[in-house]
Amino acid sequence: QFQLVESGGGLVQPGGSLRLSCVASGFTADYLFSYAIGWFRQAPGKEREGVSCISNRDGSTKNSTDSVKGRFTISRDNAKNAAYLQMNDLKPEDTAVYFCAAARAVSGWVSMNAAQYNVWGQGTQVTVSS
Repeated sequence: QFQLVESGGGLVQPGGSLRLSCVASGFTADYLFSYAIGWFRQAPGKEREGVSCISNRDGSTKNSTDSVKGRFTISRDNAKNAAYLQMNDLKPEDTAVYFCAAARAVSGWVSMNAAQYNVWGQGTQVTVSS
């Protein structure tokens, strides 16, 4: 089983930007390009929700929750075993712990359902406040 490590969180003012990174390590006979990636977030007192997801290999299929469409962009770099979440025009309601997760998948598969992902990072805090 490989590991995922998120980074890039922090404190930012409303309207600001952050870029979250999710780097995988510990592979033995597999690589991240075989896995679909999802970004999820969990605010205090709320359930974990799907933010954005990207299919494996060329990442040609993507999906995002409505509240972040036009503001957040998911991408991946298989050569670096990494995925990213570019977050622009951040709002206070985006404040949460952000997690990346991976699921070994067929080409083109994406899901915003956390239960379908079996490898998770530890999370990174994003706080949007003036």
